[in-house]
Amino acid sequence: MSNPITRRVFVSTLSAAPAVLAGDKSGLKLPTTGQGAYMFEVIHDWGELPRTIKYGNTHGVGVDSQGHVYVHHTVHATSESEDTMVVFDKKGKFVRSWGKEFKGGAHGLTLRKEGRDEFLYLCDTKRALVGKYTLKGEKVWETGYPSEAPGYKPGADGKKQKFSPTNLTVAPNGDVYVGDGYGSSYINVYSPKGEWKFSFGGKGKAAGQLDCPHGIAFDSHAKEPRILVADRSNRRLQYFSLDGKHLGFGGEGDVKLPCHFDQRKGLLLVPDLEARVTLMDMNYKAVAQLGEDDTNTWGKLRKEPRDKFIPGKFICPHSACFDKDGNIFVVEWVEVGRVTKLRRVA
Repeated sequence: MSNPITRRVFVSTLSAAPAVLAGDKSGLKLPTTGQGAYMFEVIHDWGELPRTIKYGNTHGVGVDSQGHVYVHHTVHATSESEDTMVVFDKKGKFVRSWGKEFKGGAHGLTLRKEGRDEFLYLCDTKRALVGKYTLKGEKVWETGYPSEAPGYKPGADGKKQKFSPTNLTVAPNGDVYVGDGYGSSYINVYSPKGEWKFSFGGKGKAAGQLDCPHGIAFDSHAKEPRILVADRSNRRLQYFSLDGKHLGFGGEGDVKLPCHFDQRKGLLLVPDLEARVTLMDMNYKAVAQLGEDDTNTWGKLRKEPRDKFIPGKFICPHSACFDKDGNIFVVEWVEVGRVTKLRRVA
């Protein structure tokens, strides 16, 4: 019998060569994850990253209508390039990069088709701003501190409340809903032009209150329009009407530290910081847990070099999205960055 530790390091090293593993030409069987109708091959370190770019924490991911994959990362200290947005084609070939201004703060990423065009909506936790950009990085608008919002008025000591937006979603009417996950735990709502309209939430544990609203999505599966929030530090999901009224909770028992969402054909995709990715049905009940590592070592492992990572297991899933074929891309909050493709096989 081969030494399992030696084999683990060997497979992890090979995972850095996605062009080889994607076709399994090496003869090594890729790890799989999932249950029942939801089975996936796990392809770690997907995408042919240029030599000049070294990932920092990989925080956001999205797929456009052409199948191009966008990865938003903070940039590693050893990286020659300071570009934070890296774009690949659907086969993993590098297309372009941009976004030096987001270094250290690159976080949430939302793609949206508007007429014939597509746009990226991005959050920057370091510069504390939200913006809309073309797919090549040209700015459409940016907005910063929501000083008009009552929840952000200075306190008695004159100090401003913290604002550090983590993720956003766009409603069908174009309004932009931004989760102030690392700031004051409000949801701030902006017009399609980036003008503040109103806020709801605020820090707390009661219904309608939030503690690190890290992820947010327009729930396209619901009969009535509503906003779904990953209430991360409260370890739950909450959903609200478009005008900010609390409607209910979801995910009890099925989420630990939910980070964000994507949706496709009746499925809700939830990357969970505690080492797993959850697939849910329309009632927010888990149908599969993907890549779960229940050893509770993620806090230490996320700072380790890549050869310490366990093939087939996640460490700190931070964002995830579907492609048009039902495959899943997962990016993780690890210091050296990691992009994993889950290729659907069932």
